[in-house]
Amino acid sequence: MNKIRKGDEVIVLAGRDKGRRGRVLARVDDDHLSVEGINVVKKHVKPNPMKGATGGIVDKTMPIHQSNVAIYNATTAKADRVGIKLLADGKKVRVFKSSGEEIKA
Repeated sequence: MNKIRKGDEVIVLAGRDKGRRGRVLARVDDDHLSVEGINVVKKHVKPNPMKGATGGIVDKTMPIHQSNVAIYNATTAKADRVGIKLLADGKKVRVFKSSGEEIKA
């Protein structure tokens, strides 16, 4: 079970975007996430008339390692760790470590 999933709001802990928040757009692989508005780079793109793409400099969101982000707890307005709790019916749910409340995704 992934502790950080698509759609979660995260806060960046390290790097040039430290302290900024964003929503997870996708999990690129087991360790990397694509976060909206975080780790945006300028990419020089060649024109491709076959695809109808114009050239120029475009902004591209690059993946960030999941160790550099933490889930954002809206009630405390801080970064929080994620724990996994087993319910009575056998389901696993993600919870905030600080308060023990369930993460709504």
